[in-house]
Amino acid sequence: MSHHLDSEQARQDGRLDITDHYVFRGESGTVLVLNVNSSLAGPGARPGFHPEARYEFKIHIDGAVTEDLTYRVAFGEPAPSGEQGVTLRVLTGHAARNDTAPGDLLAEGTTGEIISGWDGLRLWAGRALDPFYVDLAQVRAVNAAVRNGAPVETPGWEPGAAKNSFSGSTVHSIVLEIHDRDPRLGSDRRVGVWVTTKLATDAGGWRQVNREGRPMMWPIFRPDDGERAGAANLVHPADEMGAESEHIARLVAGVAAANGVPGDPVAYGRSVAHRLLPDLLPYRTGTPAAFGFAEHNGRTLADNAAEVMFSLVLNAATSTGLSPAGSADTRGDRFPYVVPGPGDPG
Repeated sequence: MSHHLDSEQARQDGRLDITDHYVFRGESGTVLVLNVNSSLAGPGARPGFHPEARYEFKIHIDGAVTEDLTYRVAFGEPAPSGEQGVTLRVLTGHAARNDTAPGDLLAEGTTGEIISGWDGLRLWAGRALDPFYVDLAQVRAVNAAVRNGAPVETPGWEPGAAKNSFSGSTVHSIVLEIHDRDPRLGSDRRVGVWVTTKLATDAGGWRQVNREGRPMMWPIFRPDDGERAGAANLVHPADEMGAESEHIARLVAGVAAANGVPGDPVAYGRSVAHRLLPDLLPYRTGTPAAFGFAEHNGRTLADNAAEVMFSLVLNAATSTGLSPAGSADTRGDRFPYVVPGPGDPG
């Protein structure tokens, strides 16, 4: 998965485990999507959202090193029928980086319903079909090649036989659409977005559990059971530029050399690290989003993120054998854009 069960805390509680996030143009503004709690975690997984957690969209504006804007979503205890209360707050300026700041209330309601908020804002949270698609056999092969600086080996697998490992699975999704007339975000703003889950600590503070910027960073560069993956989840994107840049550059250089990439693999590794860090998803608000080969400008629910990232790291066109059409039933053209899944409303 783009970002799946990659820390001890996430393995203990899937409600804190980020699977993916998306940023794209919606019907009336910028859409932010944060998915957690995959059904693939197993039958023992707890449903819904964690009532002692925060789910945050962090937005850097015009190349800022730290976030200028945070949208914070929190949930109440589940009702017997599964619904949970939802609150959305916004924090700006220095408060956007302060866990103790209360923020301003923008909207509140219940999971499973469309919630209207300040100045055209819309919010929806609940169980949804997972729009992500990739064959995990290929993910494991690319991960092993990158980790070991070796050729990509997929014995018995080829794109024509690819199967979507996430077909039929569900996630718990938070969908927020910020209207173009919102003065804080608006249209034609250059932003970088990342998402995080945080859990209340016994000492009264907040501990960051998971984070994600660009898709596929964890399965490609940070093995699921690795110390680096767990540690990377705990820091701010701006705090990993040095060591993580060197780490990614070294891994890309190794796999590029092993797979016969022409040119200087070391220089190519550095160029990939420079492109991918800081680990923020770039987007210009108001424009059509596309996470593609030529440009990363947000990410739609249909984008083949795995194919783009594999091709970038290997410096060669790498097909996943899957297309957006195969998962068309997991997304819609109207808010909330995700497709509510079966089961309880939460």
